[in-house]
Amino acid sequence: MNGMGPTSSLQQAMVRLDRLVRRRRRTVLALWLVALVAAVPFAMRQSENLTGGGYGVPGSQSQAVRDQVERNFSRDARATMAAVVVPGRAATPAEIRDAIGRVDAAARAEAHVALRPADRAAAISRSGRGETLVMPLAVDVDDQDAIAVATGLRERLTLERPGGAAGTVRTHLVGQGALWAHLQQLAKHDAESAERAGFPIVALILLAVFGSLAAAALPLVLGFASVLVTGGVVYALSTAMEMSVFVTNMASMIGIGVAVDYSLFVLARYREELAGGRSAEDARTAAMATSGVAVAFSGVTVIASLAGLLLIDTTAVRSMAIGAIVVVAVAVVASATLLPALISLLGTRGRARRRPPVPSRFWTRWTGAVMRRPALALLAATAVLLALAAPALQLSTSSGALRQLDPQDETRQGFEAAAAAQGPGASAPVRVVARVRSGTATDARNRTAIAALRTALARDREVAKVAPAVVGADGRSAMLVAQLQHDGEAPAAKAAVGRLRAALPAASRRLEVAVGGTTATQEDFRDLVAGSMWKIVLFVLGLSFALLMLLLRSVVLPLKAVLMNLLSVGAAYGVLTLAFGDVDPITLPLVLAIVFGLSMDYEVFLLTRIRERYAATGDTRRAVAEGLAGSARTISSAALIMVAVFTIFVFTGLPSIQQIGLGNAVAVAVDATIVRLVLLPATMHLLGPWNWWLPRGLDRVLPQVDLEAELPATPVIASQAA
Repeated sequence: MNGMGPTSSLQQAMVRLDRLVRRRRRTVLALWLVALVAAVPFAMRQSENLTGGGYGVPGSQSQAVRDQVERNFSRDARATMAAVVVPGRAATPAEIRDAIGRVDAAARAEAHVALRPADRAAAISRSGRGETLVMPLAVDVDDQDAIAVATGLRERLTLERPGGAAGTVRTHLVGQGALWAHLQQLAKHDAESAERAGFPIVALILLAVFGSLAAAALPLVLGFASVLVTGGVVYALSTAMEMSVFVTNMASMIGIGVAVDYSLFVLARYREELAGGRSAEDARTAAMATSGVAVAFSGVTVIASLAGLLLIDTTAVRSMAIGAIVVVAVAVVASATLLPALISLLGTRGRARRRPPVPSRFWTRWTGAVMRRPALALLAATAVLLALAAPALQLSTSSGALRQLDPQDETRQGFEAAAAAQGPGASAPVRVVARVRSGTATDARNRTAIAALRTALARDREVAKVAPAVVGADGRSAMLVAQLQHDGEAPAAKAAVGRLRAALPAASRRLEVAVGGTTATQEDFRDLVAGSMWKIVLFVLGLSFALLMLLLRSVVLPLKAVLMNLLSVGAAYGVLTLAFGDVDPITLPLVLAIVFGLSMDYEVFLLTRIRERYAATGDTRRAVAEGLAGSARTISSAALIMVAVFTIFVFTGLPSIQQIGLGNAVAVAVDATIVRLVLLPATMHLLGPWNWWLPRGLDRVLPQVDLEAELPATPVIASQAA
């Protein structure tokens, strides 16, 4: 093909690797067993160092305020955290005092936090009134590091354990650190629940696809191994860098689907080769040299697509991207080493009970029907996708953690009790740091300027009250803390941040003013993601186009694939808008990168088959029909597994994870059905020979890459492998 030998260099490399695995099968299996055993204790602890933070935006006002607070202000000015004691109707003063004592004991036992004697005494003095008590806790770290403090307090107060908050007096912990500590536990629980539900569902699908328990077990083993090893790697990475609490969910979501899909593609080709009369050894070699190479190529493209998320300069997104990249890399390595070793143990037991018709009559008839009326199929499919995508024109983003919790959640109830007692904005105050341009903050004119700033701050309609200014340790900065009328995640609070940032710098020319706090951080993060989307889109689209052009040796097919993938992503965004209204900012780039990466899998497996048939026949219509008929069943099965895995997270995760699951499930379902089975054959039929157009200059420059070329007879395979 195009001057190549009987096999490409990539195929020859995979044949040599397969030969090595065949000779060292026991060693390969032993090494994987050691890796799995070693990963278990670390995977069990992978969430210990994960954090709900990482949403800080370098160079933003909120980050500047955080840095100033860390450097120049006392422990009282850092994290906002409080214990909330809510007496029941039958609670006695003694029971309330016992609850206060438990909070005090927990704070004494935990580092970086304390219940001040004055606040403890004030709470005890009010214990006979039967009212909600909000006891401020002095924390000498910021909201980010307060997550670990809150995790320890929650454990000591048994807030995470069933029944821990029961009885006549309920105790809660509030503040941003406490909120994210609780979300950390929920994310861990959701990931475990999804894995418990996911593997049985995937097992049933695989059993239906293969009709063989032995064959169905292999993809499950790869999925389990990939997720487990990744858990150990995540733990190791979390000890050296900040990683988001949602990394675990991302790794499970992507890992189960990708590992199972990759092994499914290889196993399907292995069974096809067995059905074609090859021996078990030669069938495995042929499967690895064709579908195995395609898996490796696809895995690299998925990793490269996910790498586009690293363009967002914030730890939360980058750590989630790293988690997904790691699990895909582990899945690729497992497919190239563990899978062939397991297949060699499987032998011919994975053979289909009856030889399937090749090509499938159903898919042959389907492709024929689409290509008989290609224009109608193209218009109908495009209309459906545009209708699904239309709601995305009204898409809006909103971030926040508290509203992700169920109304019956213990932590949310604690925040609501504190809001009823102190005001909704008490747990997420706005912090304004002013730095004098000359002199010190205690100079007369600078004191007047700071007072004017405080007046301007209090004048905003959303501000409930403003605490007196606190002068920083450097003597040149002062901080004002304002409590808002609404909680920090409310639209009114977010609008107030924008107004304050626009108005406060004009209060005095003597001051440099920055507005920060939790709400400001959320807004800065949203702006960062929105401002980075164009870079991610260009990166992912350009990467997809370049890799497909290299593989398919065509300019038209990659362009068509990119446009179709955009339609799939648009449909996902539209469904998300209908289902959730406001979408979490982090959902948009994650869905884009994941969908483009995964769609490349199906693109590679289908179009390489079509290209193979076109090279053999020179007939586009026949190549599309035979290529689709030969791969549609496997691609549909793989997509079904991926959709099932994503859908599980829709029902088990927090709303932010539900959005990622739903967006990816919709996009993959659309890609594997409307795009892959209707749009692709219709457009390829209409384009005819133009599908394969490539400028002569590029044809001379591009290297030859072939992933699905038929292998020669057995002796040649053996000689090349030697």
